[in-house]
Amino acid sequence: MSDWPLGYGRQVLAEVDSTMAEAARQAGSLTGPTWIFASHQTAARGRRGRPWVNPQGNFAATLVLPTTDAADRRALRSFVAALALFDALVAVSGRVDGLALKWPNDVLLTGGKVAGILLESLGPHLAIGIGVNLVAAPEASEVEPGAVAPVSVLSALGVEVGPEVFLDMLASAFARHEAQMVNYGFGPIREAWLARAARLGEVVTARMGTREVTGTFETVDAEGRIVLNTAEGRQAIAAADIFF
Repeated sequence: MSDWPLGYGRQVLAEVDSTMAEAARQAGSLTGPTWIFASHQTAARGRRGRPWVNPQGNFAATLVLPTTDAADRRALRSFVAALALFDALVAVSGRVDGLALKWPNDVLLTGGKVAGILLESLGPHLAIGIGVNLVAAPEASEVEPGAVAPVSVLSALGVEVGPEVFLDMLASAFARHEAQMVNYGFGPIREAWLARAARLGEVVTARMGTREVTGTFETVDAEGRIVLNTAEGRQAIAAADIFF
């Protein structure tokens, strides 16, 4: 706890329905940024309301972050969280090889999805939900067809790390990148994220409901949109699921 970031609260719960739901219940009474961690979730969820499998030993937490940012600026915190996850995974594993960031909200390890990020606005707060497969991952058959297969830190690297230890690493890394975001804007965060991006310069498919756009992943723009170079020209996409 000696490295816990100054000014950030820390709650450790044995069990909760979901840390995102708990964040919504508590947001109005919190006066500063607060991490809400749970050893077990009974109703965890991911993006677009999808269930998130969270067996004992995996990591689940939500950061409640006070912010006056508009919605488009709030969304950029997913890049801050992704960089923090990258750094925390390096800290606990001692390796960088095999780690990559998948637009918009995933972290990959040896080609598989090891962590996901979920953002939700709660009035004057932003809830940043984070799940990490530390010890176990869903079967490939349990995820959407064509999606990246899940992996765990234990299965991919043979490294065991306790969820509360990971929380300390993650909180410290997030505070560092958040300070950079506040002081210098999105530019440095964007550059750091691109340096760790999965499939940059390669052909990917962006799926938006029933619509799909395929093109070369060229960059992420100043608004956090993925930019694809397609047969119809460059397209900047604000929200989509990416397949490759």
